[in-house]
Amino acid sequence: MEDREIIALFFQRSENAIAALSDKYGSICMRIATNILKNRQDSEECVNDAYLGAWNTIPPQNPDPLLSYICRIVRNLAVKRYHSNTAAKRNSVYDTSLDELENCFASFGTVEEEMDLKALADLIYEFLATLEIRNRVLFVRRYWYADSISDLAKQFHMTNHGVSVRLFRIRESLKQYLEKKGEFL
Repeated sequence: MEDREIIALFFQRSENAIAALSDKYGSICMRIATNILKNRQDSEECVNDAYLGAWNTIPPQNPDPLLSYICRIVRNLAVKRYHSNTAAKRNSVYDTSLDELENCFASFGTVEEEMDLKALADLIYEFLATLEIRNRVLFVRRYWYADSISDLAKQFHMTNHGVSVRLFRIRESLKQYLEKKGEFL
């Protein structure tokens, strides 16, 4: 079923919309949640909550593309659940991928600084547009979808070390790009 047909089901308030969304994008939603949470039950809850979120926001939203929309909902819910689950402890799997990016960004704390996050996001999008498609996908798979180094190595037919080195170089390029734009402190 096409995305526009699924969205039409949401606008008609048909319960088939959830089933169609699950059939088409359920596996990728589950993968995103599982990559972040490493717990099947929590991941299933996040995916189901994402379906409810889509139900509650479509309409009035008319997302295009639908995949990005539902993936963002799943990721946000999974990150929220992750923080809730690990409030007093450290989960090295997800924290490691975030720690890799830590040195590329200034610390945001005040309201004024947080307003600059939109500008920073725009700069990151600009930076990603400068990358070769393979590097862009590698970066997004690691830092948005939280894929492990070993999963990326298999997907890209590389060694774990090769993936780590390439990600390091991309992060260094990002850091230089942000410094050049005056966004890194």
